Amino acid sequence: MMLDFFPEDIKPYIIPKPRSGQHYKCLGCSVEYSIEKLLYVCPECNQVLLIQDKKAKTLQKIPGKTWQKIFDFRKMLKIPALKGIYRYHEFIGPSIPLESIIYLGEGHTPVIEAGESLKETIGLSFFYKNDGQNPSASFKDRGMASAMSSIKDLIDKNLVSDVIAICASTGDTSAAAALYASYLGPLIKSAVLLPHKKVTAQQLSQPLGSGAHVFEIPGVFDDCMKIVEHLSTQYSVVLLNSKNAWRILGQESYSYEVAQYFDWDMKDKVIVVPIGNAGNISAIMNGFIKFYEADIIDCLPKIIGVQSEHADPVYQYYLEPDETKRKFVPVDTKPSVAQAAMIGNPVSMPRVIQIRKEYNAIAGGRQVFFVQVTEQSIMDSQLLANRNGHIACTQGGECLAGLIEALKKNIVTNNETAILDATAHAMKFSDFQDLYFKSQIPKDYKIDSDLNNINQPSLILPDDPTIIPSQKNRLGEKNFQNFIEDISGKIAKRLDLTTPL
Repeated sequence: MMLDFFPEDIKPYIIPKPRSGQHYKCLGCSVEYSIEKLLYVCPECNQVLLIQDKKAKTLQKIPGKTWQKIFDFRKMLKIPALKGIYRYHEFIGPSIPLESIIYLGEGHTPVIEAGESLKETIGLSFFYKNDGQNPSASFKDRGMASAMSSIKDLIDKNLVSDVIAICASTGDTSAAAALYASYLGPLIKSAVLLPHKKVTAQQLSQPLGSGAHVFEIPGVFDDCMKIVEHLSTQYSVVLLNSKNAWRILGQESYSYEVAQYFDWDMKDKVIVVPIGNAGNISAIMNGFIKFYEADIIDCLPKIIGVQSEHADPVYQYYLEPDETKRKFVPVDTKPSVAQAAMIGNPVSMPRVIQIRKEYNAIAGGRQVFFVQVTEQSIMDSQLLANRNGHIACTQGGECLAGLIEALKKNIVTNNETAILDATAHAMKFSDFQDLYFKSQIPKDYKIDSDLNNINQPSLILPDDPTIIPSQKNRLGEKNFQNFIEDISGKIAKRLDLTTPL
């Protein structure tokens, strides 16, 4: 759409101009650092960082209703830099020029309402936000678009060169990192570390296909993360895990999109999200806070973080009701079908603690909750969702299991509307479905296959073995007609098709 057709009151704001103000701030000692450095932890105290905006209050000079109008009209633009997560440029990366922004189709993923039968089964109205429909088939593309755009900006300013980007991953981060790095090749090369035999075949194929250096490491994700952290302190590499504060900024776009989808009305809304490395829940809370402070939304939605009993350090931390007695203790993970969330020592835990406290304070009461679910409920919930028209991954199943648990605990009421995060595409985790249907999920997962849920293909053969067609053996007209009638009759019987036309 041409700018000439836009309303006069928003024309000056439609195409954002880069400005200064963003900086790193340590969550430990509060020291600030320039964003023109590659930093992931504080050089003074080794604590994680957040990117803050010294000029954030200038955003409040534009009325909230005007911001809503700006974002709604930006939908019509054909400028690639503003088509993805940077539709919300002023709230994510106002320091980055549009020409440095990387857009591969990420963001603005579909929000799909559950069908009437499924809503009745669960007991309230809810939606899935299908983040598996991002370019690399997971929500990680949001943060990666932000992180890679920040690196591209540094490259464009001749502040860095010969970049080697590195990350540890349970699968999705590696796919996103390798994809975005390959788009910027040869300016950036990527390397990913994966826990050996703890990533699905589909996930492993993605960074390999994008040309990344892929290293499989004995142990679990937390072990890979320690190696990556060591490399980032000893060598000049770009860390692309959620320790990278730019990743958190990009993932805030999830909040902005949800708010826009529901026409900026967050009353009686509940956001359900798996926790994993805790970056996503931190970003979602922070995003809603920013929109609330800018008067774009007038209330903060309820947020529920979900963890499997096989990887639940955040849930365990908040079991202690007395804030002064809480002590974070990493856990040793056990096998989980929600592999992307199988993290025992989330790097963003300090962010969760600080942002949750701020979120509840602004909301005027407890508005962020944590629930624990079983592996059995995760798998059963994924199958339930996908048998009712969704494409939820196992983490999406974890969210539905979490919603059911929250209902049981009266954290959520049936008068509220929930938005569940399907963090990746169901196809990425189809191995677990296949094992479930074959009743072959290893005992460590503590999942039993329900015969009512098992679905396997049925091979239908004709009674006469001489009329079986193949690519090499094409049947004559009479034999082929006999084959059709034989197979059709058997299928009709299986389907109980008793009434002929």
